[in-house]
Amino acid sequence: MKHTSLLLFFLLSVCSFASIAQVNLKDLREKPDANIADSDTTKGLKINPINVPIPKLNLEVNYWKHWTKFGINANQASFSDNWSAGGVNSVSLGGNIWHKSDYTRDNFNFVSEIDLRYGKIKNKDQLAKKNNDRIFWDNKLAYKLAKSWALYFSFTFESQFDAGYRYTKRTEGEEVIEVIDTITSNFMAPGYFTESFGLEYKPDNTFSLRLGTGTARQTLILDNRLKPLEGEKERFGVEGGKNFKNDLAFQITANLDRNLSKNLNLKSRYNLFADYKDIGDPDHRLDATLTAKVTNLVNVSLGGIVLYDSGYIVEGEDKAKVQFSQALSLGIIYNLPK
Repeated sequence: MKHTSLLLFFLLSVCSFASIAQVNLKDLREKPDANIADSDTTKGLKINPINVPIPKLNLEVNYWKHWTKFGINANQASFSDNWSAGGVNSVSLGGNIWHKSDYTRDNFNFVSEIDLRYGKIKNKDQLAKKNNDRIFWDNKLAYKLAKSWALYFSFTFESQFDAGYRYTKRTEGEEVIEVIDTITSNFMAPGYFTESFGLEYKPDNTFSLRLGTGTARQTLILDNRLKPLEGEKERFGVEGGKNFKNDLAFQITANLDRNLSKNLNLKSRYNLFADYKDIGDPDHRLDATLTAKVTNLVNVSLGGIVLYDSGYIVEGEDKAKVQFSQALSLGIIYNLPK
C-alpha cells in the first residue's frame, strides 16, 4: 500500500512538471505580428541615388567600301655577243593602278572604278616602244527596282597617257636603224566621254550587265597631227576637218570579276556600242585578265584585248579589221585592304 501511494505521487509530479514546461515554451514563442527589429535602428538611415555615367559610343555606319591595287611588272634578257642561239637584249617595265569605291545605302548604289596602265619595252638597237597604255574611269549611279534589276546612269572616260607611233627602218651607211614613221595616237587623240542610261541586271557581286538604251558618246581629237584634214577619210570616226563627234547609240556593257579558285581570278569587261544611225555595224571591245596569285605580293597575269571599231581604218587599208593584243607578265602587286 505504501508503495502504491509513492507511485501515484511520482506520476502526478511528472504530469505537473510537463504542463508547466509546456506553458513556459509557449510564452517564449514570438507572435506573428511581433516587430523583431528595433524601431530606433532605422532612424537617420538615408539612401542616396548614384548616377552611373554612360559613355557615348558615337557609332556610325560606314556605307563606303574601297579597294586599291598597285602593280609593277619587269622583264629583262641579255645575251653575249657570241651567243650561238641568237637573241636580242631587252628590258621592259610596266605599272598599273586600280581603284574601286562602292557606296550602298538602301536601294541606292554608286560605284567608281579607275584603271591606269602604262609600260614600255626597249630592245637593243631599237627605239623604246609602248607595250601598255590605258586610262579608264567609270562611274555608275543605280537605284534598285527589284532583287537583281536597277535603273542606272553612268559616265565613262577613256584615253591614253602617251603618243603611239608606227616605226620603219632606214639605212644609214652600213647600218640599218629604226626611226619613227608617223604618229598613230596620243592623249585625248582619241579621247572618249560616254554617258549612258538604262537597266542593269546584277544577280551577285561578281557579274553585272548594263543595257544602255539611251547612250551618248563624244569622240575628241585634240592633237592636230592626228586631226583628219578636209576631204580626208574619217579617223576614229571623226569626219575630215573636224576634231569632235557626238553619237547617240544603244550600249551593252558586261562586267565579270570572279575568283575561279582561291588563288585564281578572272576579270573581264565587254562593251558593245551601236550607233542608232548605223545600228547594224556596232563597235566591240573585250578586255580580259587572268591573274594567278603566287604569294601575297607576287602574281602572274595573262591579259588580252580584242577590239573592232569600224571608224578605225589603218592607212593603206580599205576597211577596219579586228585588232587584238596579248601580254603575259610576272610582277609584284600590293592590295589595300590587305
